[in-house]
Amino acid sequence: MTLASATRRSATRTPDAGGRRRPVDHGAWFLVLPALIPILVLSVGPLLYGIALAFTDAQSGRTAPTQWIGALNFQDLLHDTLFWESFRIGLLWAAGVTVPQFLLALGLALLLNQDLRLRPLARALAIIPWAMPEVVVGIMWRLVYNPDAGILNETLRGLGLGDGHDWLSGLGTALPAVIVVGVWAGMPQTTVALLAGLQNTPRELHEAAAVDGAGAWRRFRTVTWPALRPVALAITALNLIWNFNSFALVYVLTNGGPGGRTRLPMLFAYEEAFRYGQFGYAAAMGCVMVAVISVLLAVFLVGRIRGGDES
Repeated sequence: MTLASATRRSATRTPDAGGRRRPVDHGAWFLVLPALIPILVLSVGPLLYGIALAFTDAQSGRTAPTQWIGALNFQDLLHDTLFWESFRIGLLWAAGVTVPQFLLALGLALLLNQDLRLRPLARALAIIPWAMPEVVVGIMWRLVYNPDAGILNETLRGLGLGDGHDWLSGLGTALPAVIVVGVWAGMPQTTVALLAGLQNTPRELHEAAAVDGAGAWRRFRTVTWPALRPVALAITALNLIWNFNSFALVYVLTNGGPGGRTRLPMLFAYEEAFRYGQFGYAAAMGCVMVAVISVLLAVFLVGRIRGGDES
């Protein structure tokens, strides 16, 4: 028996929205399983294990058996001012990176969508930061911010704007300096997504608006932005989630310092788990972060559904 005949025989018919009967191919599940099994094993399984771990007193190097302690870790977390401070820093970091990242990427996408002379080369250069690993980006920017021989301080000295500054160690400059790196590293993927949205906008609409006498700003507001808005909402929501979950970039740049000024929630949970061995407590932190991300995803999905209904 061939696969085609097997799937045809396994098909049943169910009513659709109009009351008609449509075939349902149960054999298609066998085609989905190779992709579904790794997701269940590598994503859903560890997530469920982490949630269960949050209700225990699991610690590293402990000889006694792990005990179920209920919501005690979450009760302690409610009174942990250091964690909530890291949570506040994480929100500042996520918003501080996502907003300028989108604005700069939008401007760059609009520029790269023009008929430039070396447009293919410009597009290739624009995605270089995206192709670099976060660890490499962090090391490179540590050299840029180096207080003694970094290119930033050397430029400031050359312009007569002072003797330089220790950007990553200053209490007031560490977080803004790291945000600049986050914007630079994440802007290319936002640019690519927005550029794809711009290229899907029919050129005839722009030409018709130009014939009607619409200027550049009016064409953007009435033609470009309505077509680009779904892509913009999707990439902004994803960037906000990715930035809130950042770890490697900030870890390489500052390791959460100075004085915890750049200690993101993910860094805080990492320290609790692998420096202090409090696996159960760190898992509770992870559950809180998963809950926040789930809320962001829910808001995004509700917005997309309402937008689809209105259209």
